[in-house]
Amino acid sequence: MDLQKTIQDLYAEKEKLERVIASLEELQRAADANSQVMGRSKRRGRKSMGSQERQEVSERMKKYWAGRRTAKKAPSTDS
Repeated sequence: MDLQKTIQDLYAEKEKLERVIASLEELQRAADANSQVMGRSKRRGRKSMGSQERQEVSERMKKYWAGRRTAKKAPSTDS
């Protein structure tokens, strides 16, 4: 049994493992960076409304402004 040959083989195996580990760590960093970029692409701002929801808002606002107009026309007797 050649002890020196065994030690050389183990060092060679160690170098292979270190290269594989380094490449896997690089892949993990790239995947993490990619997920952060994907996370930033979330839509911001107002959400879009469907036609039914838009109609409901329209009716609600018409009632609101009609109430404001009638309150403005009626004289205030608080004084």
